[in-house]
Amino acid sequence: MRAINRKVIKGWIMYDWANSVYNLVISSAIFPIFYDTVTSNYYKTNTLHLAADAKLPAKTEVLVNYFGFNISNSVALSFTLCFSFLVVSFLSPMLSGIADYVGNKKRFMQFFCYLGAISCMGLFFFNDLLISGHLEIGMAILCLASIGFWNSLVFYNAYLPEIAHRRHHDKISAKGFTMGYIGSMTLLICCLVAIKVFHVPAKFCFLAVGAWWIIFAQYTFSILPNNIHARKPEKGVLMKGLKELAGVWKEFKHQIILKRYLFAYFFFNTGVQTVMLMATIFARKEINWPIDPATGEPSSGGLITAILLIQILGAVGAMGMSKISSKIGNIVTLRISLVIWISICAIAYFITTPFQFYILACMVGLVMGGVQAIARSTYSKLLPISEDNASYFSFYDATEKIGIVIGTFFFGFMELLIGMRGSVLSIGIFFIIGFLLLFLVKNKATLRRPQINTENN
Repeated sequence: MRAINRKVIKGWIMYDWANSVYNLVISSAIFPIFYDTVTSNYYKTNTLHLAADAKLPAKTEVLVNYFGFNISNSVALSFTLCFSFLVVSFLSPMLSGIADYVGNKKRFMQFFCYLGAISCMGLFFFNDLLISGHLEIGMAILCLASIGFWNSLVFYNAYLPEIAHRRHHDKISAKGFTMGYIGSMTLLICCLVAIKVFHVPAKFCFLAVGAWWIIFAQYTFSILPNNIHARKPEKGVLMKGLKELAGVWKEFKHQIILKRYLFAYFFFNTGVQTVMLMATIFARKEINWPIDPATGEPSSGGLITAILLIQILGAVGAMGMSKISSKIGNIVTLRISLVIWISICAIAYFITTPFQFYILACMVGLVMGGVQAIARSTYSKLLPISEDNASYFSFYDATEKIGIVIGTFFFGFMELLIGMRGSVLSIGIFFIIGFLLLFLVKNKATLRRPQINTENN
């Protein structure tokens, strides 16, 4: 693996360019607004029996029939994403054990890439399914898109310790996130031009996301090696793959610093991912956007501008934190970013105007990409030297997804109890706990890459 050249690293980074369009267009920008619009229109015409061009009464809670329950549209979205992450947290450890045993991380990565991309294309039919009374099918397609995106990242992340020396992990990880932000912004801008200038229906953007993801991923798949360690699997792949995972788990239990870091990561990343997933719905419902004269509804232009601002600053923040971490260490850098995240949750409780939201968006952008890039590279640095990187990263991924399950469910549950503003404020608890737990991880610990043994116990 020491002979792997820069071309492989560029191929690895390119996958961030390919798949990040899901995170921006589907998770953050166009689909949440599309979802809120179509569910609101359906509720207005079919439940309130208002005219199609009528305006919803102020502060009306939009309800959807979801598996026989009438619940808020944002709660239904939160619970759907929660379920997808639960599936990912179950699948990723099992499949990564098989991938490590067989030696075919790339094949698994390809499968979930195509699953996610094709599911994104399937969202083209979301409104038709809603109108025909099959909202659950539309949400199932969204669920599959989420599963494809997040499961492909398990195998993608597992390549990082294999393609570069650990001293370069921060920089390479940050470059990946930066390329992701630039790529996703490029497609989002194209979609916005198509919608605003050429009046193309928003649902065509979902086709564009799937096509972009598949096309640009081909460069990555053509370069990344598959069976890196030249493994020759025997029969009984499933059981032997699970045994492979069990062996890695035994090794993992002796990595004390790694376990402490993963525990802290569980909490602070739960906060990060929950804020990222639910920010658009929050802004759509709680910020007093100007009214669009043509529709009589709040304009989405300001919200899209804020999302683009977050992406631009996210790219800057990822590279900036990489440089900061090289000076003061990964753990201290993460602590600083978490202080900012705690402040974001507190400020979000009070803001009401678009200008205030833009200020908050700047703060989110500066720490969003940075904390994700440094968190990934820190974990990579702490891994023992091993041929089972997919299995090790499955623990990282499962920790992340279980955290998101808890975070999205917690967000929806708290919204039911105390409203959306209180729900956002309560997410700060996860950042506070993560911040405190990072003090159990020594800053210098991120500079070593231990051999697999029990000496750390």
